Amino acid sequence: MFLPLLSLLIVASEGLDSFQIQPMKLQDQTGVEKHIFLLAGQSNMAGRGGVIGGKWDGVVPPECQPDPSIQRLNSRLQWEEAHEPLHAGIDVNKTCGVGPGMAFANAIRTSGSIKGVVGLVPCAIGGTKISKWAQGTPLYENMVQRAKESLKAGGTIRALLWYQGETDTILASDADSYKANMEQLIANLRSDLQSPNLPVIQVALASGEGPFIDMVREAQLGIKLPNVSVVDAKGLPLKNDHLHLTTEAEVKVGKMLADAFLKQYAPPF
Repeated sequence: MFLPLLSLLIVASEGLDSFQIQPMKLQDQTGVEKHIFLLAGQSNMAGRGGVIGGKWDGVVPPECQPDPSIQRLNSRLQWEEAHEPLHAGIDVNKTCGVGPGMAFANAIRTSGSIKGVVGLVPCAIGGTKISKWAQGTPLYENMVQRAKESLKAGGTIRALLWYQGETDTILASDADSYKANMEQLIANLRSDLQSPNLPVIQVALASGEGPFIDMVREAQLGIKLPNVSVVDAKGLPLKNDHLHLTTEAEVKVGKMLADAFLKQYAPPF
């Protein structure tokens, strides 16, 4: 049985601001199938849409509205009704805004292909290169712990949604080793979750922090492992920092991820 959410206080970003999310109670979902998705990577997965000057503008697009059938595993490892910012309480050192997760969940929910509950497990942390996600690191082990915790109330992990690599564009050595590191991460996660065919949907970079964006993109697009696919964010609108996606672009990425999942990995399971 799912744990009820009594209240949630989210403290956002670098001590610059805090805001109260009104309590949301879960409907009784006993006996309803739960389709679980891991969301990991760095800031464009965590979501910076609508964040200006260290504060989120609070604008939630129609595609990202909450729904009782969309839940998230919060920082206390409890299921609650999902809402923007999806990574609030997870990516705690920066202000979170709109990311791709809610648009993804709403797109698969309204497709008719998924019956039951969509469970989102946010794990992304801004500013992290892929070596920080290697097996045994705090980020990797936290992701595995959260994934395993998400299964305790029932459900099936359907895919890992991965958007990361901007920090790996700074050094040529990091960009050059990206493909091998990502392939190892996939192998390790599948092994640790005892899910050898776990689908992984990557987002190929739209931007980067350094000059080696094309090298990382080539690595992402070049991974040919079974049940690993990629959607391409190149050309999507960026904020004035030329690094983070706009709210509009985050919604687009969410829909692209949903299309990829529905076309390649949707029912029958």
